[in-house]
Amino acid sequence: MLQENISTTNDNFEQYKARISNFSGEFELGLFIHIARKSFIWVIAFFLLALAGALLYLRYTQPVYESSSVIQLQTSDNANKILKVDNIAETQNELAEAVELLRSKVFFKRILSKLPLEIGYFSEGTFKSDEQYTATPFTIESKIFDPLIIGSKIYVDFKNINSGIVNYKIKDKSISKPFTAGKPVKFEHFEIVITIRNYKEIQAQQNLVKQNAYYFVFNDINALVSQLYPNLEVKLLNNDAKTIQISFKDFKAQKAADIVTTITEQYEEFDTERKGESAKSVIEFIDEQLDVAYSRLKNSENSIQEFRKENKLEDDQKELKIVNTNRLNTLQDRIIQLDLEESILRKIAASINTSKTIDTYKLIAMLAGTEYENKISKSLDEINKLLISKENALYEATPNNESIKNVDYQINIQKRLLIESLNSILESVEDKKDSLIKKANEFSDSFSGSPQNEVEYARLQRLFSINEKYYTLLLEKKTEYSISKAGLKSHTVLLETAQVASTPVSPNRKITIIIYSLIALLLSLGLILFRYLSHNQITSLNEITKHTQATISILGIVPKYRQHIPVSQLLIDKSPKSLVAEAFRSIRTNLQFISNSPGPKIIALTSTISGEGKTFVAINLGGIIAFSGKKVIILDLDMRKPKIHIGFNAQNSKGMSTLLINKDSIQDSIQHSSLEGLDFITAGPIPPNPSELIISPKMEEILETLKKTYDIIIVDNPPVGLVSDGIAMIQKADYPIYIFRADYSKRNFIQIVDRLYNESNIKHLSVILNGVDVERKSYGYNYGYGYGYGYGYGYGYYDDNSKKSKKESE
Repeated sequence: MLQENISTTNDNFEQYKARISNFSGEFELGLFIHIARKSFIWVIAFFLLALAGALLYLRYTQPVYESSSVIQLQTSDNANKILKVDNIAETQNELAEAVELLRSKVFFKRILSKLPLEIGYFSEGTFKSDEQYTATPFTIESKIFDPLIIGSKIYVDFKNINSGIVNYKIKDKSISKPFTAGKPVKFEHFEIVITIRNYKEIQAQQNLVKQNAYYFVFNDINALVSQLYPNLEVKLLNNDAKTIQISFKDFKAQKAADIVTTITEQYEEFDTERKGESAKSVIEFIDEQLDVAYSRLKNSENSIQEFRKENKLEDDQKELKIVNTNRLNTLQDRIIQLDLEESILRKIAASINTSKTIDTYKLIAMLAGTEYENKISKSLDEINKLLISKENALYEATPNNESIKNVDYQINIQKRLLIESLNSILESVEDKKDSLIKKANEFSDSFSGSPQNEVEYARLQRLFSINEKYYTLLLEKKTEYSISKAGLKSHTVLLETAQVASTPVSPNRKITIIIYSLIALLLSLGLILFRYLSHNQITSLNEITKHTQATISILGIVPKYRQHIPVSQLLIDKSPKSLVAEAFRSIRTNLQFISNSPGPKIIALTSTISGEGKTFVAINLGGIIAFSGKKVIILDLDMRKPKIHIGFNAQNSKGMSTLLINKDSIQDSIQHSSLEGLDFITAGPIPPNPSELIISPKMEEILETLKKTYDIIIVDNPPVGLVSDGIAMIQKADYPIYIFRADYSKRNFIQIVDRLYNESNIKHLSVILNGVDVERKSYGYNYGYGYGYGYGYGYGYYDDNSKKSKKESE
């Protein structure tokens, strides 16, 4: 039996340690819902603030409009269709090049220069400025003397339909001059002529917002490119269909539409110009070669004529010797072709070495038809991409920037590689040419048996034939490129035109409200979660039961008293049918289940800290027991902070402190309440050593004396969470009661009850939860009123004015 008891004790102790370590470690849905309901006003406040923030954002954020169009690229070469002439402008990645061209800053600068953006017109409000663009009610004609004025705000204050004042500030210097509409007004930095187009609109704007509401700005085209370029988007929609989408965003819907429209119009024109320039460059090169070839052909012809005169050659002899030269034609044709290729390659090498910029389309056109076209074109494309990248980067950085230097370094590397390739190809061409010339000479030597004049004549005839064929080839190429240039046309099909947007893409009203609502929801959840995690108050008997694993008896609850509590805290005699009185009756009944043995009993009440209502419970529990016909006396042992005399509105000149030092007698210290059978002894003057007095033998003597007269002795002990004075009395009591107060006592106070039960071995310890808001159960958060020894009770007993006051019982 002893071993079983020891085993049981050890098991209980292990459970006790587990409860301490796992205290408040579980999520409580009911508590979370309760805290959420308590935070409802904050949730409403967050959502109202979010709605106000969303409306303010929508009101003062400038709307952004988007316009877009879709184009399809088609390159039409009528010459190629009719005459089967090669397309000199054809490239391998035409679609990719078109996309890069459309999104390049160089091309975008050309677009902006075509629009009326040299001067920006604005109306200034309290919080934001609105660009007028083409809808401006006045226009400016200007001459700029000092570029320093570019970008500065120049305000125009219209006094009447014909005049006003122009003022601006530059270098902390304010400048102001009157103007007359239509007449020039000259300043230090510029000269302007102001034309008023719509004075009624100006007047309405100035009266609506404020005076001096209009201003204009001289724009720098490069600054505009940097400012507006991020709003441009060019993307490939379908590679097979060769469709490209061009879109642009801006605060002005008309401006966005105009930029997109201009891009689609200018692309076709720019592309045609670019390809036409390539053909023109090739024709110019051929013209240069024609002049050289013609001179050589003329010289050859003259040499033959002179030779014939000098040697008096006859036609039959001449024809005979010419036959011998025909075998050289194949070799001669190849030599001519190599001569042309050598000239082209040397021209390209010279262009790369002498020019900072490289016209890749011109050089590619020059290479058209040669066997080296593909090899050199790839290198030229790489250089061209790097040059475009450098041009775009110069809009955002200076030439000394590290990124620009890096691009220059890559360009120089590509140039060196290209020049080395050209030199290698030139060496190969020269070797082939020398080899063919050697073979031609060897063939000519086979006629060494002929007379000297015949051999010389054959040589002259061969040179004439070579020059003639070379000249004819150049004429054919010139004709071919001229026809190709005339037939070349860049054709862009506009599949979707740019429209002036009627609704902005940003801010989106619906999305903005949703985002702000989500922010409010997150803040609300964060607040509720924070309050839940930081919540440390006891709110129900279920919490006490759960954290003590039902080892502590539950006597019941005391509801929150909703009327004004009088100076005398004895309430059960004033409202005998109230819910509070019924709660104390339930507690009185539950006490019988703890101990029902005959004889006088001691009820000892304590709590963790002051303010949890133990004095209130002691007084009214004594009163309800006295109602049953028993004699009850209440002793105030909380001598550091006595309250019994306040609760009964009595004197405290003598009491327990004077009794324990034998200064007064018990009979002299007993005071009678207004309720029959209920007496009390106050704490008396505050002693310096209350702990020693409580555990003195005199205390035991007083209790034994009072047991002879009274059926129930209720002891109001000091809080055991602050001092240990009351533990001795709790151990002696027949009914040790621990008081908690709902929404006031901390959860970790339960650990003290657990220690009293397990460590101090107070096995009859029971709990009362004071100040419970019984109406909260209707919100769905169950307090577990019937748990333990109690019978529970309904809602049938209320005072007539039970809803007038919400002051908690103390």
